[in-house]
Amino acid sequence: MTWHLFGNILTNYGAAANNRGENEGNITTLQKILWQGEVHTTVSAEAIRWALRYYWQTSGEYQVNRQWDEGKNDNVWQNAAFDDALYIDDDVLGFMRADAAKTEANEEQEPTGTKKKPKAAPKGTAMVKRGVLEVTRAVSTIPYAGDITFNATSGQKGRTSLYGTEVHATRYQYGFAMTPDRLKDKSRIHAVLDGLIDLGGVAGNHSRFLYDFAPDSIVLRWTNDFSPRLLYCFTEDEGEISAPDLLRRVEAEDIDSDELWIAGAILDTEIGEKLEAKGANVFKGIKSAVEDIKRKIQRDLEV
Repeated sequence: MTWHLFGNILTNYGAAANNRGENEGNITTLQKILWQGEVHTTVSAEAIRWALRYYWQTSGEYQVNRQWDEGKNDNVWQNAAFDDALYIDDDVLGFMRADAAKTEANEEQEPTGTKKKPKAAPKGTAMVKRGVLEVTRAVSTIPYAGDITFNATSGQKGRTSLYGTEVHATRYQYGFAMTPDRLKDKSRIHAVLDGLIDLGGVAGNHSRFLYDFAPDSIVLRWTNDFSPRLLYCFTEDEGEISAPDLLRRVEAEDIDSDELWIAGAILDTEIGEKLEAKGANVFKGIKSAVEDIKRKIQRDLEV
């Protein structure tokens, strides 16, 4: 029997702005997608994975291969050959190293005029491990209205002193999935949960704003089902958070309520009360919910 951990996280409300150093003219831009027919802002899964790895690095509790060097403003590998037994990020997030062929194809071919077929072109090699942790793109809960702030650099002014910044006051939601049997060390599933509820600056390479990416509400599912069935389950309407599709799936018995751990502000809603009545594991605090599901995981995996 294979166990799977799925989750959907809703961040706190805040003012999101550029965090990637990209711009159009003198306007620093947000990433955007068309979501349910309207323009929403978005944060990449890569940025969330970066923040998780940085959490492990700065916590001092884990061996991390790809470490962020603040002085160089770049990543530094501890072992270019990778080691998923030693390094948590190699195990959880995966890796890929591609090496070109050591000889050129024409160096191996027979001289012109011979009847022998030319040898096949040499192939490069690749060292690949698919990441165990899968993360969706984070999407804003409300459409982007096009807000831009205009600013000026301090000191002497010049042609490049004035600039604008796209800003979106919103929450973001994103989901994740992992199958701990694919890990070299199954107990690292606990470190994933600890990191995801403690994310600070997502991306962080070009930090012009502080946005709290820690969960304000969270839904976790520990199950033998192969499908999450809860991704992007949160909705926002005139500032009110809800999760009607999650309740629908529980009522339809597509999700067993005892497989769910629900915590945070969502419990103060009518939907939250109904999910509690259906038998979901509910907690006011995010951290207490995670500690409880970690105990369940520890018993089931015997780690």
